[in-house]
Amino acid sequence: MNSDCTVKIDDGFINLRVGAIIPKDGKMLMAEDGVHDYFYSIGGRIKFGENAEEAVIREIYEETGVEMEIDRLGYIHENYFLGDCDINRGKLIYEISFYFYMKVPEDFEPVQQNTGKSCDKLVWTELDDSVKFYPEFFREALSSPSYAIRHIVSDNRIKNYKDEYRILGFHGF
Repeated sequence: MNSDCTVKIDDGFINLRVGAIIPKDGKMLMAEDGVHDYFYSIGGRIKFGENAEEAVIREIYEETGVEMEIDRLGYIHENYFLGDCDINRGKLIYEISFYFYMKVPEDFEPVQQNTGKSCDKLVWTELDDSVKFYPEFFREALSSPSYAIRHIVSDNRIKNYKDEYRILGFHGF
């Protein structure tokens, strides 16, 4: 299999990532980080040679055992943050993520597969749960979904940084 689209630059990394938005019955399917106490979107890094759509379909299958179709691209997220895993702890990461709304089959029941970390598990959660979400914009943005593609920039290097939201408009389609 091709390598993850992660590039080491100076003392940091650039990641290309995909995430799935999988809603059902008023809840969202997320992965629970068993170490750092937060929920994150199902997904992962794009592999070199695949596009974002191929990557999100692959990641969902790897993590849930179910093949899903994409409904639409919802968000492009540029994010600066410090790593919290052993290999990147304290290192600056610039991550570009593509978040896709998925067509969720009515009978969808995920089978716990491999989230990449043995301590993580899949959970259905509500947006108003008090747990921390990654990406942090999910709580606000997913509570009022849109058919527009939203471009969000986050910078956790800056104290009290407020996420910037932009609507990307495409004409002639």
